[in-house]
Amino acid sequence: SVTKRQLENHVFTHTEEKQFKCSQCSYASVTKRQLENHVFTHTEEKQFKCSQCSYVSVTKLHFLDHVFTHIEEKPFKCSQCSYASVTKQQLQKHVITHTEEKPFRCSLCIYSCTVK
Repeated sequence: SVTKRQLENHVFTHTEEKQFKCSQCSYASVTKRQLENHVFTHTEEKQFKCSQCSYVSVTKLHFLDHVFTHIEEKPFKCSQCSYASVTKQQLQKHVITHTEEKPFRCSLCIYSCTVK
């Protein structure tokens, strides 16, 4: 699913120059935050390390998504398929995937998403 921030970042791809440039490679981004996350890919040390396996991540969000994979009990179950999740919020995002509706649209292209 796509968050409001992701939709805003998508719109920037049409309107903004990628002004944040990596000093170590050709990567450029629309937002400073995206560049900050990218810079970690050049370092040996990743910020977030899983204590239960060898997974490492440069972003907290991806790390937290990974941590949920180790939780066996998934009490929130989808009524339309076999999907189950650790949190109610994850289930709510999943349920939207069963609908064709994508009410949030980019005004500059055909991009659309289910979550604002």
